[in-house]
Amino acid sequence: MPRRQALAAATGLVTGTFLPLAGASRTAASTPAEESALTAAAEYTNPVIWQDFADIDVIRVGDTYYASASTMHYSPGAPVLRSYDLVNWEIAGHSVPVLDFGAKYDLNGARGYVRGIWASSLAYRPSNRTFYWLGQIDFARTYVYTATAVEGPWSRLTTISTPYYDAGLLVDSDDTLYVAYGNTTISVAQLSPDGRNQVRTQQVFTTPPSVGTLEGARFYKINGQYYIFLTRPANGQYILKSSSGPFGPYTMRQVLLDLRGPIPGGGVPHQGGLVRTQSGAWYYMAFVDAYPGGRMPALAPVTWTSDGWPVVQLVNGAWGTSYPSPAVPTPPRQVTPLIGVDTFDGTTLKPRWEWNHNPDNTKWSVDNGLTLRTATVTNDLYWARNTLTHRIQGPTSTATVQLDHSAMRDGDRAGLALLRDSSAWIGLKRVGGTTRVVMVNGLTMDGNWNTTGTGTEVASAPAPGGRIWLRANADIRPGAARPGTFSYSTDGTTFTRLGPAFSMGNDWRFFMGYRFALFNHATQALGGAVRVTRFELSTP
Repeated sequence: MPRRQALAAATGLVTGTFLPLAGASRTAASTPAEESALTAAAEYTNPVIWQDFADIDVIRVGDTYYASASTMHYSPGAPVLRSYDLVNWEIAGHSVPVLDFGAKYDLNGARGYVRGIWASSLAYRPSNRTFYWLGQIDFARTYVYTATAVEGPWSRLTTISTPYYDAGLLVDSDDTLYVAYGNTTISVAQLSPDGRNQVRTQQVFTTPPSVGTLEGARFYKINGQYYIFLTRPANGQYILKSSSGPFGPYTMRQVLLDLRGPIPGGGVPHQGGLVRTQSGAWYYMAFVDAYPGGRMPALAPVTWTSDGWPVVQLVNGAWGTSYPSPAVPTPPRQVTPLIGVDTFDGTTLKPRWEWNHNPDNTKWSVDNGLTLRTATVTNDLYWARNTLTHRIQGPTSTATVQLDHSAMRDGDRAGLALLRDSSAWIGLKRVGGTTRVVMVNGLTMDGNWNTTGTGTEVASAPAPGGRIWLRANADIRPGAARPGTFSYSTDGTTFTRLGPAFSMGNDWRFFMGYRFALFNHATQALGGAVRVTRFELSTP
C-alpha cells in the first residue's frame, strides 16, 4: 500500500523521498567548475547527517551543494541545507515560510499532523539565478516558491491545480521546466516559461506489478538522456531512462533492492537521488529509516555503465559505513554545526528551529533570549500552539535548557519534551501559587493522530527560585524502542534524575522522528510566560 493510502488510512508501507540532482543544478550535466584546489579528506562516515532530514532533494550550484527536506506539520517548512563537500551540512533557511494551507496548520479547529510538506523538489534555474521549491499539499494542489538566495526571502510564485505527488523538478538545458511525479503511474508535466502554469501533462510509465509501488520522483537530464529516479518503499530504488525526450518512452532498471544499510538496526537506503561534483564524480544520497530518530541521509559514490545506467559502489555487498571523501575545492568556510549552544542572541530564531504547526507570532519573541508567552488554553500538548522543536542528534544526544519560570501563572505548563505521537516531558507546573518540577508521560495519539492521552504526572520535586535547568537525553539508535530520560538542576551543574525512563517507539507511521520540544501553554487562562536563555544540544 503506497504512502498516499497509508497517510489516508494510517496503514501501509513506509515511504519517503530523497535527494538528488545531476550536474550543477538539476539541469543538463553542467560544465565542471575549475578543478583547482581540489581536496579530499581521508574518509567520511555514514550517515552523513544523523538527524531527521527525509525526502531530501540535493543540487549543486557552482561550488555549493544545497538540499531540501520534508517537514510535514512543522513550520517553517522545507528546510534548505548547505554544504561544500556533501558531508558536512548546515541549515541555511526554509523554502516555505509559513504553512498557509488552511486553519488546521494553525491548530485552529483541526490539526495538520503528518500532512503539510512531504517529498518535494528543489532546483536552481541559471537563466534567472533563482531557486525553485515545488511541492503538493494535501493531494489538492501544487505550490511553487522562489528565492534568489536560499536564506530567503522565499515567496510564493504560483499555485497549480494539479497535485504533483512526490515531484521532481527539472530545469532542462533549454531552460524549459518539467516535473516528474506520481505513484505507480508516473507522469511528466511541462510548465510555462515563467513557471506559473501547467501547459502539458502526460503519463509516461506504469510500474509493472512485479515491482509494485514506485514513487518519490527525481528528474534529471544527463548526457542528453532523461532519467526519472524512483523509490520502491521502503526497500528499493529504480531508474527510468529515455533517449527520446522528457515524455519518453522510458525503460526501467533496478538500482538496488534489499541492500544492507550503514546504520545498525536501520533500514535499506532508498528514495534518493544523484548529484555530480565539480570534478565529474557522482554520488547517490539516500535516506535510511532509523526510528525512533527518523530518516537519516547516507551518501555513496556512483559509477555509470557504458550504456548509461548508474551503479552504486558497495562495500562488502552493502552500502558502506565509510567511503573516501569527495574531492572538492577547499571550502570557503566551515559550516555551522547542527549541534551546539544557542543563546537566542539577536532578534530572530536560527534556522535549526521549527514550530509544531504555525505559531501565534504575537506570543513569542527573541531578544537575546527566547520568550514564550502562553498561546493556548488546553490540557493537551498536541493542541498547544507555539511549541518549538529541534531535531535530535544520533545515535544519542542530550538537550539542556536554562529556563526562567518566574512569570508563569497558575495552571501553566512549561518545559522540555520528547515529542512525537507518543511523548513525555520534564517541566514546570504552577498550581495555587506554587511551582513544581514534574516528569509527565503518557501523551499519546492514535493512528489518525487524534489525542488518546494527555499525560500522567509520574514524578515531581519542588522548584525553588525562578530559574531551572531541564535536561532530556535521547537514545535514537534504530531497531527497537529506546529510552529517553529526564533530569533537572537548580544550579546548572548538578543534575537530578526525575521519573522513569520513557520508551521512544520505533514505529514509522508518524514519519517524522522524535524531536526535542520547548513549550509553554496554559490550562486556565493566558498571560503567563517563560524565558529560555540557553539551549545546548550535545553528544557523548
